[in-house]
Amino acid sequence: MKNNNLLLVLSAFCLVMSGLSAIAAPKEPSKAALIKKMKKGGLVLYIRHASTEKDYADQVKADVNDGSTQRVLSEKGWHEAVHIGHAFRFHEIPVGKVWSSEYFRAWQTAWLAFGEYDKNAAFNFLPYEDFTKEQMAEMKKKVSPYLSAIPPKGENTVIVAHDDPFEAATGIYPEPMGVCYVLEPKGKGKFLILGLIGPGDWK
Repeated sequence: MKNNNLLLVLSAFCLVMSGLSAIAAPKEPSKAALIKKMKKGGLVLYIRHASTEKDYADQVKADVNDGSTQRVLSEKGWHEAVHIGHAFRFHEIPVGKVWSSEYFRAWQTAWLAFGEYDKNAAFNFLPYEDFTKEQMAEMKKKVSPYLSAIPPKGENTVIVAHDDPFEAATGIYPEPMGVCYVLEPKGKGKFLILGLIGPGDWK
């Protein structure tokens, strides 16, 4: 469910007013400021899986245990995932728990970047191509607790998953593939969206 307008400056809207759990930061910080904050820990970093060969709604018929039924990472995507991992290590960004959806493109991105992950069905799509309001609400209910959970001191929680579950929880369609959204969890289903770093913006 794509909406290009949602990629405008995050401070242009307040999602709480529309009944969502997230609010945009008053002013989107620079990439350097985001990385500085990430180095301190205490954040949730939601990464949309790296680039795939094609972009289509495979969740309708996909078997999460069979990669041949799914969109898979392209060569570009493999490089993106490795680059993200190198960037985290170069900037000494602490990583605690790494969650992934059960889809191959998500856990492979997590594996290539961080060398570890735990699959969690909460980050999967529902098996539909176009989602109703009720289905979006269901995905929001599953994902929001993880976006708002405060990680152990000095660590960041990393989630590698998909576009629609994130949009369901935040109202923001995350693009391009490989983008990292930086969230400050507040607990009890609340979180602040600080900004984003694209897959090629880690320099």
